[in-house]
Amino acid sequence: MTTIEDIASVLRNDATKVQLLYAFNSVGKTRLSVAYKNATKEKDGTHTGIYYNAYSEDLFVWNNDIENAEANIRLTVLPSSLNRLHANLYEPNIREKLKPYRVSFDFRFDTHLDVEQGIESISFFPAGTQPGDAPPMKISRGEERVFVWCFFLAMMEVEGWADSQSDHIFIDDPVSSLDDHNIFVTASTLFDLIERYFGERKIIISTHHVGLFSILCGWLRKGEKRDKYKKKNSLRARILSKKQGDLSLETHNDDVLLYHLRVLQLLEQARKENKVRAYHLSLLRQVLESVSSFLGSGRFSYTLEHIGIEDSDEFARIVNSLVHKDVYHYESDLLSPASLERFEEVYQKLITQFPFVTHAS
Repeated sequence: MTTIEDIASVLRNDATKVQLLYAFNSVGKTRLSVAYKNATKEKDGTHTGIYYNAYSEDLFVWNNDIENAEANIRLTVLPSSLNRLHANLYEPNIREKLKPYRVSFDFRFDTHLDVEQGIESISFFPAGTQPGDAPPMKISRGEERVFVWCFFLAMMEVEGWADSQSDHIFIDDPVSSLDDHNIFVTASTLFDLIERYFGERKIIISTHHVGLFSILCGWLRKGEKRDKYKKKNSLRARILSKKQGDLSLETHNDDVLLYHLRVLQLLEQARKENKVRAYHLSLLRQVLESVSSFLGSGRFSYTLEHIGIEDSDEFARIVNSLVHKDVYHYESDLLSPASLERFEEVYQKLITQFPFVTHAS
């Protein structure tokens, strides 16, 4: 039986520079990141790479200050090996990372008297207020996740961590509790991370979110930088799944229909909630591409023609633009009425022609 440790060994021995993993729920993504860390340690126990996973997020714990009616509520930073580096982490660096997320809060570090112990806690305030003008507040779970991710990105630029543990980067699901816009922004930060470190160290990104997986695959395989990632040992996208209790890594290209039902569920939910965004056009493209591949064609406009979209090339051009990272603007993720109408037309014709069953009866 294949174990998490076996999968970690496969990833360790694979020389591919960028590895994307889509993992179904409950297959052990976080355990995989830990198993990979153990499999790549030096003999003396030294870590050779850096990690972002559920353990990274668990270093930040809310102190709700119930005893004082939440008068000094704050996000406590638990002790870790990174505390000694906090002295060189500055608030403006994190604010710069937060800009694309359009957050509505500001923050302030509360440091230990002993600088070796690093940051004790972080207090949050409404954006635009000065310290003392408003009491500390608790931000939402999604905002907290965004902040912790940006904290991690800023830490990567602090001397003594990412530059010393320089063999690989393992990122596990930085998008929990995020809405579609922030998932798209996080995909952009991951793409920037890949661009920055490509060729210098191995990069592994795992996620249970099919949208994040799809967007990154699109940018890397079909975006403006695609030629770089088409080279041998440059990019591999796989799916981590469990069948009859046995784990396996399946090549994404060979299993094009494996996760399309989940994508259709996401699209249907967005339609019902009136929340279709540019992000969802890109997801729709993934389904069209999967169907085209199943029908024996390498272009997703083939499916558009098959379902009766007369100007399939024009629609393909619009959707194709979304796989180019530089085309996406953080301030304009809403679809125009015309684009929304085209989305609805294609979606309806697709599910009419191919009536997939997305929910168990």
